[in-house]
Amino acid sequence: MTLDKLTMEQLHGSQLEIAEVIGIEAYRKLVASYGGSSIYISKADSVMNGLRDAEIFRRFDGSNYLELAHAFNLAENTIRDIIYRQSTDREAHQMTFF
Repeated sequence: MTLDKLTMEQLHGSQLEIAEVIGIEAYRKLVASYGGSSIYISKADSVMNGLRDAEIFRRFDGSNYLELAHAFNLAENTIRDIIYRQSTDREAHQMTFF
């Protein structure tokens, strides 16, 4: 039997729950790629924090730590940490010519 013939009615328990959340087509792809493996799915907060941090870095003008802290309801030191991490990550991914 091939995965394209797999239906929701053939699933049970947590596998059915996953398929109900993502849809049967996505479930088939998930099984094809990760079947038999353990995978970790991040919490929504973790995923959203990455987007938030990128937005903070994008809006950073070199001196507006306090403004960003107020805008994102974070401590100024947290903003500084985010800026540092974002700039370090970007430098690590840049290519050099020498």
